Amino acid sequence: MIELAAAFAVTGAASNAMGTAFQRKAASTSSHSGIRLVAELARRPFWMIGMCGVVGAALFQSLALVNGPLALVQPLFILELPFALLIAAPLMHKRMPRSGWWGVAGCVAGLAVLLMAAAPHGATDQAPLTRWIPALCLCLGGMAAAVLLSGRGHAPARRAALLAAASATGNALTAALLKSASGTFADHGFGAFLRSWQTYGFALAGVAAVILLENALQAGPLVAAQPALTIGDAMVSLALGMTLFGERIRTGWWLVPEAAGALLIVAGVVVLSRAVQHITAVPVAAERRHAET
Repeated sequence: MIELAAAFAVTGAASNAMGTAFQRKAASTSSHSGIRLVAELARRPFWMIGMCGVVGAALFQSLALVNGPLALVQPLFILELPFALLIAAPLMHKRMPRSGWWGVAGCVAGLAVLLMAAAPHGATDQAPLTRWIPALCLCLGGMAAAVLLSGRGHAPARRAALLAAASATGNALTAALLKSASGTFADHGFGAFLRSWQTYGFALAGVAAVILLENALQAGPLVAAQPALTIGDAMVSLALGMTLFGERIRTGWWLVPEAAGALLIVAGVVVLSRAVQHITAVPVAAERRHAET
């Protein structure tokens, strides 16, 4: 089941990356905003493909969380960042600099080392309310504190990092609630799923995480927001998996390769975030010659 969960998680990361890339492609040629933008995009095939990718990602994430530990599934969604760049660059007629490929390699290698060393295990999908209450208080309190500390007047990089950390916490909380709700659906059916408070909890937490992410990307540079978002999601998910669902990772000397893998991921994310700012346009003529060859 661990292998199945990992496969679903990687597929979900790729699906979400595809959805994001196609939606940005559709929105990049529109001059409208608000409801008019949504109405226009709904008629565009690229936007519809993107929506299918987002819906597919949610489905694959649910399947992954039902079959495997939160501490395994959420870190694998780190792959969404390199997937998104690999898909979006040719789609938007852009060329990623060579350093971006090193960033991709760092993310993939670091994630492989971290997960092989940690070997997350445990697949319980329910937790008593006595565990949920402190987890919700800590997550929501941390998100509120990060938002307050990111008030206007601070450096853009600091604001972006704090808002991204709040969004990451929201993402991890959403995944934990989704895991519980998906387990209820798998065990007791759709009626029980609708009666579960976790179902409405993950919807609200997910919306809050998206809003915080948009503000983080607007507040400051991507190089400040992306590491906090990527690493924060993985770390909070690990903590929630262990405290809520009794998941475990290997400790002792295994902490050394785990730390090395985490550092590789951080380095890869930072390099990728910088590479995004140096993506160059591919001339249409050159692109056509390349396609012909």
